[in-house]
Amino acid sequence: MHARVQRDGELDDVAVEEPLEIRVDSEPLAVTMRTPGHDEELAAGFLYGEGLVGAAPAFHPCLDANAVDVAGPLARDPGTRRFYTTSSCGVCGKGALEEVAVHAPALPDGPRVPRALLAALPDRLHQPGFVRTGGLHATGLFDAGGELVHAREDVGRHNAMDKVVGRALLDGAPPLHDRVLCVSGRLSFELVQKAAVAGAPILVGVGAPTSLAVSLAAERGLTLCGFARGGRLNVYTVPERVAA
Repeated sequence: MHARVQRDGELDDVAVEEPLEIRVDSEPLAVTMRTPGHDEELAAGFLYGEGLVGAAPAFHPCLDANAVDVAGPLARDPGTRRFYTTSSCGVCGKGALEEVAVHAPALPDGPRVPRALLAALPDRLHQPGFVRTGGLHATGLFDAGGELVHAREDVGRHNAMDKVVGRALLDGAPPLHDRVLCVSGRLSFELVQKAAVAGAPILVGVGAPTSLAVSLAAERGLTLCGFARGGRLNVYTVPERVAA
């Protein structure tokens, strides 16, 4: 989704950024800054990643264009926590690192994928919004043969991931044990967390990983690949899933 603004006396396309309030039975739970579209997927993926739902949620009708209303109850009580996330950081506003600790089963062996195929995944991401605006991140879900299952774009890299995981959840998955996730930017802690919770054994990124992302991937047994560009990539953890 894009808007047209004035730039140097001409019209230019920019990515849309608006707040989305996630409600549960009409009670506010979270606000995130996102690109409108696929909002129910975003809510489902966010709640799944936080351990607040274990299966695809149902939704109440909602007339507010910048809100979604999830039908409760949640899988666990969020207590007094309320979430506010920006388009640049899905972890901001959570009180401590313990609040984002991953509680997910150990990942299975998963598929073994050729290095060249993993390096080619960013080129297979569908990013029409980025082509138009240059201002959107993308996440793609691929099968082990490199076929794109679905992709989503958003101003927030964590939102793009939540939309992809949420779509999979609404389609009857995860766990994504036989899938590969690919993101268009750097590999942060939160993206590794969301991939691990969704059960994806391999996460590929165009950009660099952070130290905490590498540590978490190693701890969870997730294969983390960065700098996937120009037919090359770096493998940081669990290289056994990467074939020569």
